[in-house]
Amino acid sequence: MKLQDKILYCRKKAGLSQEQLAERIGVSRQAISKWETGDAVPEIS
Repeated sequence: MKLQDKILYCRKKAGLSQEQLAERIGVSRQAISKWETGDAVPEIS
C-alpha cells in the first residue's frame, strides 16, 4: 500500500473529512488532497 493510500484509508477509518484532518494536524485542506492523490508527500520533521 502506498503512502497516499494509507493516508486516505486512515482518514476515512477515523471518519474525518479532509478539512477536519487538516485542522487537527495544522495543514491546509489542499495539502491533504495533494497527499491523497500523490501530487505531494508530507514533510516529516
